[in-house]
Amino acid sequence: MDYRKTVILPKTEFPMRGNLAKREPQMQADWEQRGAYQQLIESRKDRESFILHDGPPYANGHIHLGTALNKILKDFVVRSKSMQGYYSPYVPGWDTHGLPVEHAVVKSLGLDRHSISALELRKKCREFALKWVAVQREEFKRLGIWGDWDNPYLTLTPEYEVKQIQIFGEMAKKGYIYKGLKPVYWCAQCETALAEAEIEYHDHTSPAIYVKFAVKETQGVITEDGVYFVIWTTTPWTIPANLAITLHPDFEYHLLDTDQGKLIMAADLVAQVCEETGLKVKGVLARWSGSELERVVCEHPLTGGDSLVILGEHVTLEQGTGCVHTAPGHGLEDYEVGLRYGLPVYAPVDEQGRFTQEAGKYAGMELDAANPVIVQDLREVGALLHSQEVEHQYPHCWRCKHPVVFRATSQWFASVEGFRKEALAAIQDVKWIPAWGIDRISNMVAERNDWCVSRQRVWGVPIPIFYCDSCGEFIINDDTLESLCQIFAEEGSDAWFAREAEELLPEGYTCPHCGHDKFRKETDIMDVWFDSGTSHGGVLQQRPELTWPADLYLEGSDQHRGWFQSSLLTSVAAYGQAPYKAVLTHGFILDGEGFKMSKSLGNVIAPMDVCNKWGADILRLWAASSDYRGDIRFSDEIMNQRADAYRRIRNTMRFLLSNLNDFDPASDAVPYDNLPELERFMLNRVSRLQDRVLTAYNECEFHIIYHSVHHFCSVELGGFYLDVLKDTLYCDEPDGLDRRAAQTVMYHLVRILAKLLGPIIPHTADEVWQFIPGEKEADCVHLALVEEIPEEWRDDQLEEVWTQLLAVRSDVSKALEESRANKEIGSSNDAQVVLYPSSQGQEALLQKFSNEELARLFIVSSVDIRSSGEELPEQARRYEGDLAVVVERAPGEKCQRCWKYTPEVGHQEMEGLCHRCNDVVTTYFVDQE
Repeated sequence: MDYRKTVILPKTEFPMRGNLAKREPQMQADWEQRGAYQQLIESRKDRESFILHDGPPYANGHIHLGTALNKILKDFVVRSKSMQGYYSPYVPGWDTHGLPVEHAVVKSLGLDRHSISALELRKKCREFALKWVAVQREEFKRLGIWGDWDNPYLTLTPEYEVKQIQIFGEMAKKGYIYKGLKPVYWCAQCETALAEAEIEYHDHTSPAIYVKFAVKETQGVITEDGVYFVIWTTTPWTIPANLAITLHPDFEYHLLDTDQGKLIMAADLVAQVCEETGLKVKGVLARWSGSELERVVCEHPLTGGDSLVILGEHVTLEQGTGCVHTAPGHGLEDYEVGLRYGLPVYAPVDEQGRFTQEAGKYAGMELDAANPVIVQDLREVGALLHSQEVEHQYPHCWRCKHPVVFRATSQWFASVEGFRKEALAAIQDVKWIPAWGIDRISNMVAERNDWCVSRQRVWGVPIPIFYCDSCGEFIINDDTLESLCQIFAEEGSDAWFAREAEELLPEGYTCPHCGHDKFRKETDIMDVWFDSGTSHGGVLQQRPELTWPADLYLEGSDQHRGWFQSSLLTSVAAYGQAPYKAVLTHGFILDGEGFKMSKSLGNVIAPMDVCNKWGADILRLWAASSDYRGDIRFSDEIMNQRADAYRRIRNTMRFLLSNLNDFDPASDAVPYDNLPELERFMLNRVSRLQDRVLTAYNECEFHIIYHSVHHFCSVELGGFYLDVLKDTLYCDEPDGLDRRAAQTVMYHLVRILAKLLGPIIPHTADEVWQFIPGEKEADCVHLALVEEIPEEWRDDQLEEVWTQLLAVRSDVSKALEESRANKEIGSSNDAQVVLYPSSQGQEALLQKFSNEELARLFIVSSVDIRSSGEELPEQARRYEGDLAVVVERAPGEKCQRCWKYTPEVGHQEMEGLCHRCNDVVTTYFVDQE
């Protein structure tokens, strides 16, 4: 008889190779056909809820790795909460309005937006957005994301738009909405105002110039003739709009006698100016504080107009001359300081970035083209002290990537100052993950200016304000809002562009200010950040399955100045509290070299390509392994490492399942009290693993889950328990106590691991679930609740004993490895180990176990324990545990079935077998033949 054929070999249909790219879509189709997500929601509907509110991505292109990471992290949260029994519906959404979509439509279709009607352009934008919603929906589903994909929220739907204008109306009625002429970020390419959240900073080369402004009215302070103030600027095109020169009231200013005339500048910047310009200083003629020079009048070098010397705390000594060129129409600080001095808001630049007729000779010129002309004009009149090119960080439009300008225009603003105190207080009531998020958003809200909420585009929700043709007053009140809401609910916001003002107002409506009945509509739409920022009202307050405020918002760290902030401001302004209880932020995706992924660098990787190459579960495993609190690297090398880790986890599952082929938990499971100590120890270990993993899920520490489970599979199972079990599983009697005990524990292990891994690798976890024997509480792992660990499994005393015993095993393994390296033995079964305890305590520990149990644990043929006081032989090896180990060739002959050496071999009924194998073979194999 070939005794190797009498070993009980594992059998299972669970595939060795994952082949995720092919199998995952099949599983997703099966989930969808069975309505698995709907079953999950229905099964949890009477339980405590946990609501994660989805921040809407833009519907204007394929998803990228950053979007994929964001959705996967959200899925971890939602699935883990559902696994723990929470009612956690996930309603995905899309941001479908605004410049991102309109810009993409105009560019992709080659449209001239000035020659197409508003309704036609809006129609094309709607079609474009809905097309990409459909594309992105399938891409998100391919990642294994579960949610209400058939009923997402879209910011273009009438019900959403109605809630948005209601929130705007609430803010207006509280006095938080006003119209003002002040400088805002302006993109000449997109022809619209931009919010701070729509600005990116990139390197930009600008002409930096030092310009002399001659003093013409001294106010009795300056006694010298022919004196000039020197200003510095990197925007020569703003010189025509100069109305003032701002000094810091407390800085010391010197009148210098130089080779370029008598010049005034801050004393602390003289050396720096001289170094940059080559200016030669002969001496100091006078000294003043900035406040002493207030209201001196200079002559504008190009226009001959007045340039008033004023005071401002915003002046610094970091760059320039300490005399700040001030154009109230082209800078917010200039505007604010100009208001105090009654300066006009002068900005002779149109919406396309060209000088208007007010700019005189520069009229019609684009700003970039005007820069060298203005510099040359300054040179010709003798006002240019120095000119050079500088590279610096400059604001650019987030969408078209062109440089922006500060330009004073009439815009609608939300007065953040009106509710700033309440917003800062609300921030304190929110849990921020990571904790530094509270300081980041607090500082941003504390320092931010009023929010420019109007945009000069057509694809969005109109600002619901009317103007009286007679008195010119603007109108927004309960009556106008109620009428608009009724119309928008039926027709959507297209009605604003399709109807006349009188058709949108209540029948017979008259102006509350003057009584006239003719009106016109505001032509601006709302900032797209106002759209998405009101999703807490448009979604959380509208959908019956959701709650307000949300338990969690989860987005990239850039959303502290974006969606997190716009949501906070609209919620506090309208309802007095934050729309979320907790906020989690993650970093950005970098390539393997640490560079930000961008098309220009050619290092962008599409998530669908990743799924086709490795599978969504391995992409999700990468997401779980990454500490999202910082930026995250992605490369083929990193993914190959995660693929190796995935295979380790998958093969562990396969081993567990393959050895449960003949196990029925209903009839074969061994009660806890009858389990051997090793098996009880492993139940103790897996209970601690589950505690650690569930805590990590609840604290959103997903990398802890990855490392904990991977270590458990590779070290505690693969490197220890399952290795030790092989002899019992393959060679003991099939229904013997030891084998059934091992199968009982393996059954528990695979169930627990499948559930714990369900949120991370949902396809693999559910595939494993299908092969687990016995009756299961659900036909899909994602519908099952996490295991309730019996309290008896958690055994601190057992943990302490086995921790010490595993340290002994580690020493024995080192001794065996050395003997193997010295060719003293082949496999560990060739050995007998003789142990020399270093203390009575260590001896007592070993004596707790039989020699057979220790031989099984060490995977050797036999073990001999000596007393702690016995003299050590020369060949004894001592390791960290202070245990001395001697490795010898095991006595006896090798069993041809289990390969252990015992003196019994050759003395049994079946030749070449040990006593144990002889009994198993004669009972279970020979008798069956």
